[in-house]
Amino acid sequence: MTTRGGAIHASVALLAEGWSKDVRVEIGTDGRIASVVPGAAFMPGAVRVPFLLPALSNLHSHTFQRAMAGLTEMRGPSEHDSFWTWREVMYRFLDVLTPDEIEAIAAFAFMEMQEAGFSALAEFHYLHNRPGGGAYEDPAELSARMAAAAETTGIGLTLLPVHYAQGGVDGRPLAGGQLRFRNDLASFEILLSRIPGIVGALPADASWGVAPHSLRAVSRGGLNHLASLAPDRPLHMHIAEQEKELDETRAVFGARPVEWLLSEHDVSARWCLIHCTHMNPAETEGLARSGAVAGLCPVTEANLGDGIFDGARFLASGGSFGVGSDSNIRISVAEELRQLEYSQRLRDRLRVVLAPSGQSAGDVLYRKALAGGAQALGRESGSIEPGKWADLVALDLDAAGFAPLANAAALDAWIFSAGNAAVSDLWSAGRHRVKGGRHVAREAIAVRYRDCLTSVLERF
Repeated sequence: MTTRGGAIHASVALLAEGWSKDVRVEIGTDGRIASVVPGAAFMPGAVRVPFLLPALSNLHSHTFQRAMAGLTEMRGPSEHDSFWTWREVMYRFLDVLTPDEIEAIAAFAFMEMQEAGFSALAEFHYLHNRPGGGAYEDPAELSARMAAAAETTGIGLTLLPVHYAQGGVDGRPLAGGQLRFRNDLASFEILLSRIPGIVGALPADASWGVAPHSLRAVSRGGLNHLASLAPDRPLHMHIAEQEKELDETRAVFGARPVEWLLSEHDVSARWCLIHCTHMNPAETEGLARSGAVAGLCPVTEANLGDGIFDGARFLASGGSFGVGSDSNIRISVAEELRQLEYSQRLRDRLRVVLAPSGQSAGDVLYRKALAGGAQALGRESGSIEPGKWADLVALDLDAAGFAPLANAAALDAWIFSAGNAAVSDLWSAGRHRVKGGRHVAREAIAVRYRDCLTSVLERF
């Protein structure tokens, strides 16, 4: 996919130094921002937009789960329907998916992410094997499908192959649907050796990292080894997602998950810890001080009944966070940030919990998620300034039926009211992939996805 330069003229733009009017942004042929000129006159040939922002990076996604949306909302036979019962449905679902179908689902989800305002994503990719656990001839077969979907859609990809070796904190063997995830350290290193070549065939903004799945799925020794691999690249890991996980970790390690991790590992800015839903105050403050990013997925966390992240304490302690779409049951920048703030309000029975006095909730949430998402992906983005990747999103609140508000009020209108309907245009590293609210390849991607889903549901 060729990256082309061009120019954008924004009536209002959020720049590194703050809000500015009549901003001309020049994009180089390398996909980076070449120049930013506030107070500029409109020049023919530029794309004119009402409101321009740096676009968020989606820091956590399992794209194959997008095709499960709507299939897991019937209560099961157990007394307590939970994440663990949902997981059994997920295992049955993934057991029917072929490589072609996995690629088609990923392309559709990546397209929706761009239409929702995400310019890039970290794909936490743990689906490696055939149904039943047998290896593909190419161990990176399904990783290559993620890259192919990124190529089709033009989204910026940070590919995170996942190491998944055991069925619980106690080291019990994998079984059932988990066998499609299985790799030991030796097979994982073979897989990882293929990733630079796969990613290297994509545009220059694509990248990769390493992902130990969780304390449930990785041994102590395995985590030590994985943390030493690719030390300059992102390292992502699920942690403290469920209360059952807390109980198992205390029983085996004698400590809570985040407590143990902070004491045993040099958790730093390259780490992104996903969910962190169940932390006590000391863990919350310790994680904030570590410099790691808390990877929050509020829509999925609400759907699965995970719990509520202690956002107010974490931010007061200087913590960094970003947001991800995780299960992709609903893909929306606005709804992830809205759910994050609303969860705090419902828990505390207050309003505007995550913004300091006198500041806009939308403005604070968006700026912090920009910085955290870019850090988590290891991506040179998150602001409109020369040299950064041209990851940009344009809003048209008027076209979406909302007052054409300015500055922070426009962010509030998008996040708390307008949602995806306000996204008019999106650029991923200069690739102008969403125009007029629709991805430029939507029709072909959607037809392939519909055909795929029809076939999958016949076999599920």
